[in-house]
Amino acid sequence: MTWPTWLPIRKDLAELSPYGAPQVRAEATLNTNENPFPPSSDLVKAIASAVEEVSLSLNRYPDRDAKALRADLAGYINALSATTFGAESVWVANGSNEIIQSLFLAFGESALGFTPSYSMHPLIAKVSGTSWFDGKRNPDFSFNIDAALSQIKVRRPRLTFLTTPNNPTGEVVPLSQIETLANVIGAFGGLLVVDEAYAEFSEEKSAVTLISKSPHLVVVRTMSKAFAFAGARVGYLLADPHVIDAMFLVRLPYHLSSLTQSAARVAISFKDELLAGVTKLVQGRNRVSEELIGLGLTVLPSSANFLLFTGFSQSAPQVWQKLLDHGVLIRDVGLSGFLRVTIGSDAENFQFIAALSEILAAEEKR
Repeated sequence: MTWPTWLPIRKDLAELSPYGAPQVRAEATLNTNENPFPPSSDLVKAIASAVEEVSLSLNRYPDRDAKALRADLAGYINALSATTFGAESVWVANGSNEIIQSLFLAFGESALGFTPSYSMHPLIAKVSGTSWFDGKRNPDFSFNIDAALSQIKVRRPRLTFLTTPNNPTGEVVPLSQIETLANVIGAFGGLLVVDEAYAEFSEEKSAVTLISKSPHLVVVRTMSKAFAFAGARVGYLLADPHVIDAMFLVRLPYHLSSLTQSAARVAISFKDELLAGVTKLVQGRNRVSEELIGLGLTVLPSSANFLLFTGFSQSAPQVWQKLLDHGVLIRDVGLSGFLRVTIGSDAENFQFIAALSEILAAEEKR
């Protein structure tokens, strides 16, 4: 961006561009890894009723510690992973990005992540004044535990970020490798931050199961994906209570509104209904992957609600634009020759495959 000379913007931010996917009209919007299933009428009514009740006291500040919501989230994770967390091991904020920002504010001096991965990690590091190091993956973007350990031992970062399932590749890192990383990082006093935004779409056991014996392990999660609750902006982390205590030092006062807390608690009470959509999306992911392979393309294995694919002869920006011309919006993640598509409804998936088939067929005729 170009800034006016009178604006005293920080020099280290002047060359940055704001994060965000293009917000353009499309018949099939498959670019931001949203869950395509809207809330049921029963859930909408329940949220409306809860919000109406809370609205009677909007003249008062919310529970600044969000104790009830944190207890509900602990209960959800305990049921999912056979753990025994209490509210004191949970922190909740306005989306997982605020969680990540709080971690940088509380612990950040240096941080390491293995790119390509979630692009907000280095961006938030920059904004928070944390030195960021790009760790390396294999040429096919897969995670290399030996290379990771070598880089960690050299850099000795205060924070090490590992996204699993990884965005944008969809790869999941085995729990045994996470445990190995945690042991090495804990030995020199760092924190391992495991970003599990897409965990519910994976069959791999969650890293939350390691926290009881690895207090230097932090797991970040969100209600945006599996819970189809992106518009509510609710993210949370699970960690040793001492990590949670540090979150209190850097939070903004009353950072989570009464309305958000109330709506999130209702959504958790509807977890069985909401998580039923995860099964549908996993089935859709498998079908779309097969269709892409059938078109002669290469698809990276994914345990998330999206697929990264390559193998088209045109450039990624060209294919992206032609898909948009067909009414389909997917994501150019900046990896040469690759595009990422979110798994949508059956109709959206069909429209994507039909449009891509037409584009590839037209290219072959040239």
